[in-house]
Amino acid sequence: MAERRGGGGCCPPMDLMRSEPMQLVQLIIPAESAHLTVDYLGELGLVQFKDLNAEKSPFQRTYATQIRRCGEMARKLRFFRDQISRAGLSLPTGSVSEAVLNLDDLEIKLGELEAELVEINANSEKLQRSYNELVEYKLVLQKAGEFFQSAQRSAEAQQREYASSQSAEESLETPLLADQETVTDPSKQVKLGSISGLVPREKSMAFERIIFRATRGNVFLRQAVVEELVTDPLSGEKVEKNVFVVFFSGERAKNKILKICEAFGANRYPFNEDLSKQAQAITEVSGRLLELKTTIDAGLVHRGNLLQSIGEQFEQWNLLVRREKSIYHTLNMLSFDVTKKCLVAEGWSPIFATKQIQDALQRATYDSNSQVGAIFWVLHTREAPPTYFRTNKVTSAFQEIVDAYGVAKYQEANPGVFTIVTFPFLFAVMFGDWGHGICLLVTTLFLIIRERKYSSEKLGDIMEMTFGGRYVILLMSLFSIYTGLIYNEFFSLPFELFGRSAYACRDASCSEATTVGLIKARDTYPFGVDPAWHGTRSELPFLNSLKMKMSILIGVAQMNLGIILSFCNALFFRNSINVWCQFVPEMIFLNGLFGYLSILIIIKWWTGSQADLYHVMIYMFLGPTDDLGENQLFPGQKTTQIVLVLLALISVPWMLIPKPFLLKLEHDRHHGHSYAPLQDTEESLLVETNQDSHGHGEFEFSEIFVHQLIHTIEFVLGAVSNTASYLRLWALSLAHSELSSVFYEKVLLLAWGFNNVIILIVGIIVFIFATVGVLLVMETLSAFLHALRLHWVEFQNKFYEGDGYKFHPFSFALLNDEED
Repeated sequence: MAERRGGGGCCPPMDLMRSEPMQLVQLIIPAESAHLTVDYLGELGLVQFKDLNAEKSPFQRTYATQIRRCGEMARKLRFFRDQISRAGLSLPTGSVSEAVLNLDDLEIKLGELEAELVEINANSEKLQRSYNELVEYKLVLQKAGEFFQSAQRSAEAQQREYASSQSAEESLETPLLADQETVTDPSKQVKLGSISGLVPREKSMAFERIIFRATRGNVFLRQAVVEELVTDPLSGEKVEKNVFVVFFSGERAKNKILKICEAFGANRYPFNEDLSKQAQAITEVSGRLLELKTTIDAGLVHRGNLLQSIGEQFEQWNLLVRREKSIYHTLNMLSFDVTKKCLVAEGWSPIFATKQIQDALQRATYDSNSQVGAIFWVLHTREAPPTYFRTNKVTSAFQEIVDAYGVAKYQEANPGVFTIVTFPFLFAVMFGDWGHGICLLVTTLFLIIRERKYSSEKLGDIMEMTFGGRYVILLMSLFSIYTGLIYNEFFSLPFELFGRSAYACRDASCSEATTVGLIKARDTYPFGVDPAWHGTRSELPFLNSLKMKMSILIGVAQMNLGIILSFCNALFFRNSINVWCQFVPEMIFLNGLFGYLSILIIIKWWTGSQADLYHVMIYMFLGPTDDLGENQLFPGQKTTQIVLVLLALISVPWMLIPKPFLLKLEHDRHHGHSYAPLQDTEESLLVETNQDSHGHGEFEFSEIFVHQLIHTIEFVLGAVSNTASYLRLWALSLAHSELSSVFYEKVLLLAWGFNNVIILIVGIIVFIFATVGVLLVMETLSAFLHALRLHWVEFQNKFYEGDGYKFHPFSFALLNDEED
């Protein structure tokens, strides 16, 4: 089961029950081989370095300059990745070869590539803006030209009409008017100016209204809709626009219109009223557009080739930069001694990794041509070591479930070992249906088959969570199939899989769905619930009684396991006080009440007695000397109950009073011997890890007594509430079974009864969606959360302290999981 690490083929077998024995090591590394040493230790990934420069800010540390260099290179790589994604290219995936460039060469190369890419982008942006401006200019020439052409045609038609009407009518005033027109001063004629351009269509109405109000209506404005989207030269976004032409008189009106155009983001372009010059301008703009298009396309091809070449080496460069940055971060945690030209490192490592670390130090000394080798020391300390469990892809998800509650204290019993079995089993008790279990199994097998593909892809939050727990779901589905076979439910339907039912009809009239009229004709059904119970009036009372009693048995068994593990912890840490003042009274109290109830349940099942267990347990306290009558299940039951009640009452002060006084005596006995010689490393860590805070400094008796009082009250009340909490197994199992029956009977059978193909198809679709959405998704999540609560609260609070901290080694294998 041991998970192999790089170069770690000699690792001992994995032991999940206790965390790995740890040691605090000190490394004295020559400065010339420090970088290579940290590099090799990062590849090994079995040393958690301590920060020996915690009092220094990041800018005061020795390698702050190198970290800034790495940060700048990381910024350039992020810039390249952003440019590659914008260009629609994809970074090649797969195994990354070892980097061949050193950091200095890579820094120069990245700087040159960034400068080239920035220049290409700037030129491309400038050309694209010019191109978009020319496109808009061409639209203005076309649309505004249409205005002038239509106006000229209209003016010519009016002039012809006016000339024909004047020739037909002779008037006395005609010569006078004609003379007046001829003597008009040309300098007094009004010269109209024009401004043309494009304005966003959504602003066109407000634009026209503002111009009209600002000039008091002394303008003439025409707009034309551009059918296709136009790329705005400034923003680069495609927007809907209108071409406008404004005719005005006077310099003041011109200035107002220019300011309004600027406020509305209207792009202005020059326009010549001469029709021949308009055609010439359109021809020139079209030619320039073709030239710009060719230039832009060539630039895009060159940019794409550059990005493609960057993308081929991106992962290699990114890995090198991230490795170097992590190395320098680690070097900054080391104490630098200028006079001795060496670095001093301290950190935690598993004891089994001693040989591998020493080999890495020797290899770094040889490869760096250092004259002095690194020195490896094991330090003795009273500091609590980190917790390290070597897990694999199957056990890691279960360990994460435990760690989400709290990381185990150093070498205390790990609930993860038992969670591998008990968690999916408790889930399956609530989810028992072998049809639904098969559906979960198929889904999980699909994830496991495509494991290699999904592990290298970026998944969504929900998909990533599901994929990470694929082996948890696999065991949940297998246990659900098992409990479903016990419940004899396949999408709420029973099957005679293990033989024929033990019951048969008394006569031919026994056709109604009831056990009345059924007789036991054969041996008991060999495995699980007899299919004859399903569909009868007695089914619900029978299953309620079965599942409720089964929930109590499972709960008491798991709580006893928790208390036994507290005994294992006390033995392991050599704490005899916890054995006699905590384990023994807790076992007596829990089993004197609920262990006894579990035995009564088994006896009742075995004997087929009709005794009322509610009555027995209530009057065990209210009337212990009363006659049991028909509720007596075995001889001497009354005496046994009196003894158990007395033992349960005695165990409460037993838990509360002796332990604080014994701790006080122990503290007084060892007072003044704080500096006794240390044992060997592993033994001293075990002893010191188990000692509480009162073991050092002043002993606060009142604090210890209050703590023990809280623990006693919590255990006594928790014994009742925790046992009742396990009844959720019965409740959720019943809810799942009833929901499954409702979907089958009220959807599928109802649709079948209409004898209509369309209704049947609709019913099947509704049944599938209801089964998947409610039973396979919501019920799975509900049962998962309830199983989680039973482990965290009811099971782990009996023995698990969970106040440790995780072992976080310096490892390059973890770089892929970290964000920049």
